[in-house]
Amino acid sequence: MRKVKTEKRFAKILEAADKRQPSLHVVIENIHDKHNVSAIFRSCDAVGVPKISLLYTKEKYPKRISKWSSASASKWVEKQSYNEAESCINELKEQGFTVYAGSLSEESVNVFDLDFTGKTALVFGNEHRGISEEIAALADKTFYIPMMGMVQSLNVAVAAAVTLYEAQRQRIKKGMYEKSEYTEEEKNLLIDKWCNK
Repeated sequence: MRKVKTEKRFAKILEAADKRQPSLHVVIENIHDKHNVSAIFRSCDAVGVPKISLLYTKEKYPKRISKWSSASASKWVEKQSYNEAESCINELKEQGFTVYAGSLSEESVNVFDLDFTGKTALVFGNEHRGISEEIAALADKTFYIPMMGMVQSLNVAVAAAVTLYEAQRQRIKKGMYEKSEYTEEEKNLLIDKWCNK
């Protein structure tokens, strides 16, 4: 029985590693609620985002993320910490990412009108303040999620999930999950790392 479980776990690791999308990245800026952080990690793992940038300039940096993350999603998604917006965003742009930030500003475009099949970094801001002015200025575009009801905004974790699943939908349609974005060496390194967790 134990051997069967080990074989199933290894098969799952191989499948998940094969579908990881290093060309899709998430930045969370000053998100306060640990449950929102946890939920965003789960959504990232679900759609194959391999890494999250944690940008904290005002709120306290979230500690013990793995304890909060249901099903230990943070074990499977890497995290990188930043305390300056400019260094975080500029680093992503240097790597070739287009940066889209969620915002309800008048300049924002409908999330469903954006193309998420290129190298895409998505920024989600604080529950009350949203993204900072600095992020808004640094982002290539800001976007909103259209809503038909009386409430003007979604919970940040829900907004992240909606956006990530739109990215997943576009990528599935383009066949991007059918061939690994990693080289064999990169994929093997990731598999080895996961097998030791």
